[in-house]
Amino acid sequence: MKVLRGSSDLSQNPSDQRSLKDGPYKRILIIRLSAVGDVVRTLPSLVVLRNSFPSARIAWLVEEKSSDILFGQPELSEVIVFPRTAWARDLARGRGWSLGVEAVGFLKRLRRARFDLVVDFHGILKSGLLSILSGAAVRVGFDKGFCKERSYLFSNWRVSLPNTRISRFERNLSLLQGVGLDTKMGEFNLYISPEDQGYATNFLRGHGLLAQYPVIALHPGTSEKTRYKRWFPERYARLADGLVRELGASILVTWGPGERETAERVRSLMTSSCVISCPTGSLKQLAGIYQHCHLYIGGDTGPMHIASLMGVPVIGIYGPTDPVVNAPYDRTLAVLLRKNLSCSPCRDRNCQKLECLKAISHEDVLKVARNLLLEGKQA
Repeated sequence: MKVLRGSSDLSQNPSDQRSLKDGPYKRILIIRLSAVGDVVRTLPSLVVLRNSFPSARIAWLVEEKSSDILFGQPELSEVIVFPRTAWARDLARGRGWSLGVEAVGFLKRLRRARFDLVVDFHGILKSGLLSILSGAAVRVGFDKGFCKERSYLFSNWRVSLPNTRISRFERNLSLLQGVGLDTKMGEFNLYISPEDQGYATNFLRGHGLLAQYPVIALHPGTSEKTRYKRWFPERYARLADGLVRELGASILVTWGPGERETAERVRSLMTSSCVISCPTGSLKQLAGIYQHCHLYIGGDTGPMHIASLMGVPVIGIYGPTDPVVNAPYDRTLAVLLRKNLSCSPCRDRNCQKLECLKAISHEDVLKVARNLLLEGKQA
């Protein structure tokens, strides 16, 4: 791993340090703005920073849609919400002057926090600009070739990653390892408030699922922008029927914003019964639901990463995305299903053929589920 220290005329020059541990950092800002899955995959790195700087004030700059997973996390001192959606709405409505005033006010508040260290896990132009506009003297980020939109220009301590494919979890930890931090961490626990836990427990108890084994969560949906990751409702339905028939499973179909119709479609195609999950107003409530499940099955989405952080065994159904780069948390039992096609992985959002997903049958997934659950029962 190669580490480059850019020049700086500021009072705290990273070129004078061999490790972040050499600096008495008291106010640290993490930047990882979105998406949900990427924010989730940065959480173990937060634990490393907290272990390395136990008395520091650590804040996280994040966009609205991904923020609720962070609130209450004990390693964090503050969540700073970057109001991208609100600003985009103001711009669309022609409120340029109001937007400008709000933006200036936001940046002033950011600078008043007097951060002395920023760690940019996002690596795009926007995160780079926010990094330097924060006023922090030391700005850690990915080197050229490992970030986008030349965001490396805004960092004065740059880390070059290994030239091998690694998961996003590992990528984030490698950034901290590259600046001298010990990335071996203890057990990670995603914080769920008693209210959110109670909401999930009451729902599951009301449907008789708390005393059942196995309870299997299926998450067939994805965001509208990532429809190319979706396996097919009819195959989820056949899989669910097989899980009920062969394993006596209770099927819980979970869903997020804009995905209820997909969940209902799966239920309508089943010959056996299932439970459609309650609306989850926060990612923490969804995590609370998964905490009581014995297996999660779904595509490469944020909910899959949340389930893996909750310690739930995962079966990931991968089509056009890279199963190495997008692997779930490595401390959780997981099997990633994909077929070796010449065109996959590709991340072609406009692909209509989806041969990579068509190649995965419900029998393929059922076989893996059977093996995982038998292993778990024996354990």
